Amino acid sequence: MINTDKNHKHIYDAHGKQLCCTEESKNDAQTNTGQSTDNVCCSTDEKVNQKSNERSEAVDKNSVIKMFLPGIISLVLLLIAIYLDNALKPEWFQGWVRTVWYIIAYAPVGFPVIKEAFESISKGDVFSEFLLMSIATIGAFAIGEYPEGVAVMLFYAVGEVFQSLAVKRAKANIKSLLDQRPDEVTILKENQPKTVKAETVTIGDIIQLKPGEKLGLDGTLLSETASFNTAALTGESKPDTKAKDDTVLAGMINLNTVVQVKVTTAYTDSKLSKILELVQNATAQKAPTELFIRKFAKIYTPIVVLLAILITALPYFFVENYVFSQWLYRALVFLVISCPCALVISIPLGYFGGIGAASKNGILVKGSNFLDVLASIQNVVMDKTGTMTEGVFKVQEVVFDKAFDEKEILKMVNALESHSSHPVATAIQEYVGDVNHNIPLENIEEIAGHGLKANVNGKELLVGNFKLMDKFSITYDIDPNSIVYTVIAVAYDRKFVGYITIADSIKEDAQETINLLHKLNVKATMLSGDKSTVVKYVAEQLGIDNAFGDLLPEDKVNRVKEIKAKGGSVAFVGDGVNDAPVVALSDAGIAMGGLGSDATIETADVVIQDDKPSKIPIAINIGKQTKKIVWQNIALAFGVKAIVLVLGAGGLATMWEAVFADVGVALLAILNAVRIQRMKF
Repeated sequence: MINTDKNHKHIYDAHGKQLCCTEESKNDAQTNTGQSTDNVCCSTDEKVNQKSNERSEAVDKNSVIKMFLPGIISLVLLLIAIYLDNALKPEWFQGWVRTVWYIIAYAPVGFPVIKEAFESISKGDVFSEFLLMSIATIGAFAIGEYPEGVAVMLFYAVGEVFQSLAVKRAKANIKSLLDQRPDEVTILKENQPKTVKAETVTIGDIIQLKPGEKLGLDGTLLSETASFNTAALTGESKPDTKAKDDTVLAGMINLNTVVQVKVTTAYTDSKLSKILELVQNATAQKAPTELFIRKFAKIYTPIVVLLAILITALPYFFVENYVFSQWLYRALVFLVISCPCALVISIPLGYFGGIGAASKNGILVKGSNFLDVLASIQNVVMDKTGTMTEGVFKVQEVVFDKAFDEKEILKMVNALESHSSHPVATAIQEYVGDVNHNIPLENIEEIAGHGLKANVNGKELLVGNFKLMDKFSITYDIDPNSIVYTVIAVAYDRKFVGYITIADSIKEDAQETINLLHKLNVKATMLSGDKSTVVKYVAEQLGIDNAFGDLLPEDKVNRVKEIKAKGGSVAFVGDGVNDAPVVALSDAGIAMGGLGSDATIETADVVIQDDKPSKIPIAINIGKQTKKIVWQNIALAFGVKAIVLVLGAGGLATMWEAVFADVGVALLAILNAVRIQRMKF
């Protein structure tokens, strides 16, 4: 049955495909019930929306037709003129009639370009591609080469349309990936559902989310469990199960039952809003290649105009039978060939496509400059916890001296660890239970790379690694290196109490990550503050090239400096916040699990939206493929243009070869640039 609720919202399957309100569902409803479809969902009330959507689609189609219409008119008039010139040859198609006909054929495509040229000049950009094409085509008319003048401008105009469509599509691809927020949400007011605009919802409001609906704002789950499609945020359509009090984010699609979500973040501050803004701003960060081409075009174009003038004028002094029209024609051909539009358009489009391809795979790249950096990465330096391992610690065993009350010590340790955000704290809390806030903790201090210190009942409590024990001269009778698992040492009242072992599991795609990095000839190094035995154990399991444990933040910095000193660019993968010094030092900072932290999104150069390390080699590969395509376009443009330029200057190339060297190369370069958006990584 079709939903007749006025507050009904469209529903989607696990892959984000709309299930309700389709033509099939409406037809089924009419067949099964015998009723008119006027009363079913998306008929009466939604006819307006349906018609408006149809109108918007029609507008898009009409806009494309309008873009091509001048070219179509010009082409028809040109073909008729060529037919009259070469086949029929009527007497009336001569003199001013012939000239006017070609001018009319030229007008739809030529006048907008001439207008653009004047506007560019008025803004200070004298030597633009518009000026080059205007001079070339008007010059062709001046020497009586009417068909070629029209043809050059026609093909140029059509090329510009294709360029516009390609850029439009690239932008649309990126926006459609991320702009997933619904405009309206259902909130509960006095336990009654009410549909309101998403931007009007305040923090603390409760959203009711039906199966298939998209969440409009960030919040915490009030229901016991729920399953969500997170494709809008992570690029993964695999359902993600959330439990009560878990964070859920705007753009997620509820899959199973009706759930309630308490709003924790304003509409404009949601993760999705930040991500969308990030990707949109990414286009402002230009790669060095892109910046060079833009600067090059500004220098290149005046030189080309000067050379065209010289091609026209200099032969007068060196050629016996100098014919002005002949050398002017060569100069005009030279101008058309040298137009830099293939480079100026296709290269930014290539980088834009790379950013879009990364977004499609749940990877946010903050600018095209970082795509270039990723392409040249030779070393990936990574943290262990939360990057290659799950970051979900569980207490394995508690080994305390029997002289101490184990339960009391554990309660104190639990209370002290509650002041830390480290995953170890969570593991201890899960093992011990709720924190006893009545324990009198004083002078709490976190010692970086060591652990925590506090006073309890006037006695010193130390919880951390064995370096902390050494720092405070606590004697112990065990060898820490003999224990494989992560060890939390405990001391109380200047006496060694014992230790707690904690284990973490390796991520399922960690092995694949290392294999893919090695295929790309990228070395992997693991740096961790965790004990060396654990770090080396994980490294051996995965085949990581180098691994170092027991590192303080400054030690990590020194290790990265050593790697850079040996040569080669470095990408550091971590949380982007705690490892800020290392991220700043590395060529590219890659943040794992960027959905969890606003600071991460702001700090890192590249944000992997889920916690999958296998996205690291994918990001590097996207960078490599993008750079490859960009340089292919540069080689294609310069190679073809150089050949045809020489031929044009020597009088061996006509306007038709010039058209191919300009518009033809531009279209080939655009098609090559768009190709990256279709690649599977």
